[in-house]
Amino acid sequence: MINVRKANQRGHLDHGWLDTFHTFSFGSYFDPAHTSFRSLRVMNEDRVAPGQGFGMHGHRDMEIVTYVLSGALQHKDSLGNGEILRPGEFQRMSAGSGIRHSEFNPSSSEPVHLYQIWLLPSREGLTPSYEQKPLPTAGQGGAWQLVASPDGANGMLTIQTDARIYLASLSAGQSVLHELAAGRHAWLQVLRGAVSLNGTELDTSDGAAVSNELSLNVTAYQDAEVMLFDLG
Repeated sequence: MINVRKANQRGHLDHGWLDTFHTFSFGSYFDPAHTSFRSLRVMNEDRVAPGQGFGMHGHRDMEIVTYVLSGALQHKDSLGNGEILRPGEFQRMSAGSGIRHSEFNPSSSEPVHLYQIWLLPSREGLTPSYEQKPLPTAGQGGAWQLVASPDGANGMLTIQTDARIYLASLSAGQSVLHELAAGRHAWLQVLRGAVSLNGTELDTSDGAAVSNELSLNVTAYQDAEVMLFDLG
């Protein structure tokens, strides 16, 4: 079963400095039919104006994943971390028992386009932590890249929840297959381009919740980048 969340059906707020789309209920946007999917709680697509950003604010008991599509995002937190996240890198912050952070576009001319994703952790009260890593470049095209998992496989990010996160960059006509174990679910988010998922057409910024499927076949109609969540 595949349930599509079309890009133009998402919640949308334009604050001037921040243009944001919410796949699930978030902040002042509430849709009782779209509050979460499995452990996936937030899927926000943000564009932040040059020189603008989110001031220091707090989180608890959430796994927060950030991926930049274009531009750069400066991160600072109460653990003393301070890094700039750019395309080709992946960031994970476990809020756990409590963390404060800020996110800022350091450019004076270029907006930053990013996805920020929240997942519910395996348990509450975890020790807060932070990771940022570059993505492998070898074999990147036309194949799934595991970028986050509970065991930090392949030297990538360790995420404190029952989820494995993959990225794939596809040229037009390329396909990738992902097998789902019995009882597991998936979410596919189209970051760029257009694809089919088991024959269901998805465009840029569309998402799809998947249940009761044993395999996922993703084929690109045009050059595309997709993010896949394999969820318990």
